Amino acid sequence: MNKSRLFSILGALGLVVILFYFGKRSASVTKDLNTGNAVSSEITIDTILHHARENLTPAQITRLDLLEKSITRGDVKSQQLNVFHELAHFWKDSARIFEPYAWYEAEASRLEYSEKSLTFAAHLFLDNLRNESIPQLKKWKALQAKDLFERSLRINDKNDSSLVGLGACYIFGGIAENPMEGILKVRQVAEKDSTNIFAQLVLGQGSTISGQYDKAISRFERVNRLQPDNLEAILLLAEVYERIKEPKLAIKWYSQALPLIKNLEVRKELQKRIEELKK
Repeated sequence: MNKSRLFSILGALGLVVILFYFGKRSASVTKDLNTGNAVSSEITIDTILHHARENLTPAQITRLDLLEKSITRGDVKSQQLNVFHELAHFWKDSARIFEPYAWYEAEASRLEYSEKSLTFAAHLFLDNLRNESIPQLKKWKALQAKDLFERSLRINDKNDSSLVGLGACYIFGGIAENPMEGILKVRQVAEKDSTNIFAQLVLGQGSTISGQYDKAISRFERVNRLQPDNLEAILLLAEVYERIKEPKLAIKWYSQALPLIKNLEVRKELQKRIEELKK
């Protein structure tokens, strides 16, 4: 992945926290999956948990075993919900591996079955899958997000954000035979409300993927007019201009992004990218 692509994703999906918080541990699970037999077939949560356990210390495995056994002992919903949250916190705070963390957040949300918890878990998967390089793992994450968005929409079918999120699962996850299936869901929202930022960004990224760069620029510029400090739109504009070999315009947008990025490491890398484009 080139640097422009990396930084547009970092800004667009809020993955700075994910990449710097979960770091190499999450990447090591991905590497294990990529080099194992899992890529030859559908990836399951059992496969993911198996590879994730390989990165744990003996003390962590002992703690995990106790938590996992607690699931079957929970005889009421509240007990199971508490264990799912504990497992999610274990994978996030102790193991620092993303996939099991998101899975147990999703399991908790399915059990709780509230719109808020379902959409939170759905966005965890959606935000992460677009930086996923393994097709089977990307598909697994997209299917998880799709299921969660669909459950949320059964509770509130008027939630435009969830409808856009569902469409984004199809666009970015490769889970639909007809790519237009996702686009149409998002367009439904954008045509009803042209100021819907999420819809405009998703449609712009869909246009970028399909090589319709003029349409992508138009979508991102619309977001920039509505929200001048929207880091996502700024970085995505820079990426498009890099793709169409317009380095001066890419530099312009990257430079606008710099003061909006709080993470010093990311700012440093982005500054280096700007200097490279000036050569």
